[in-house]
Amino acid sequence: MSVSATELTAKKCTACEGHTPAFTAAQVAAHLPAVPEWKLSDDGTLIRRKYKFKDFVTALTFVNTVGALAEAEDHHPDLHLTGYRNVTLELCTHAIGGLSANDFIVAAKIDALPV
Repeated sequence: MSVSATELTAKKCTACEGHTPAFTAAQVAAHLPAVPEWKLSDDGTLIRRKYKFKDFVTALTFVNTVGALAEAEDHHPDLHLTGYRNVTLELCTHAIGGLSANDFIVAAKIDALPV
C-alpha cells in the first residue's frame, strides 16, 4: 500500500538506532510515489533530488532552509551546492546504512518548501 505525501508531512522523525532494520525494497516502493522528484540510488540505500536555482544566493537560501528543517526533524540530508547554483540533496539513515521512514518524512517536508 502506497504512502501519501500528506501522511509523511504530518509525521515527525523518530530516533533511529543501529538495530532498526533498513526498509525493504517493498517498503521503499510504497514510499517513493509520495516523493516523485526523488530518485532511488542504484544500490537502493539513498534517495536523491537535484535542484537548479537562478543564482548562488537563492541556492544558498534554500540550503539554509533545508538545514533548519533538518535540525527541527533531527534527521539530516547530505547537502551539495556546486556550480554556484546547483543543489543536490541525498537522504539515507546513516545509522542503519539504508532508508527508513525518516528519509521519506524529510523528503516530503523538503518538497513542501517554497522553491
